[in-house]
Amino acid sequence: MHNTVLNLSDLIDRLNEHKKNNQRIVFTNGCFDILHVGHVRYLSEAKAKGDILVVGLNSDASVRKIKEEQRPIISQGQRAEILVSLRCVDYVTIFDDADPLSLISAIKPDVLVKGADWQEDDIIGADVVKKNGGKVVRVSVVPDSSTSDIIQTIINKYT
Repeated sequence: MHNTVLNLSDLIDRLNEHKKNNQRIVFTNGCFDILHVGHVRYLSEAKAKGDILVVGLNSDASVRKIKEEQRPIISQGQRAEILVSLRCVDYVTIFDDADPLSLISAIKPDVLVKGADWQEDDIIGADVVKKNGGKVVRVSVVPDSSTSDIIQTIINKYT
């Protein structure tokens, strides 16, 4: 069954089955706090690069490490549930690290996707994926579409 939130061990078991069936595993990661159209288009484009889309979701603690203490706005459980409800997302796994390197190393995806706002040399895990015969794909970012902008708009309108 797809569209599931899994721990890393169970995820790897599922992905091994998909790999036996010659399905291409695509991985991306992010906070996905206050899901918006930019996220949806990004994830749809990521899914188009292979057969199975795995999203590494930053845990609440991880988001606080890389963003700010007030974030995330939406809890990890709710963010995960929203993500797996999207037709394009097959699996979500939640990680606590500030970056997804150990997750990427464990999953060994065929395709690693990040936004075009990242230079390929700066994409965490790109070297791991390429070393294992995979590829790195940068997808376009939707202009004027970010959680930070949404938060600022709410603050401006309601304070």
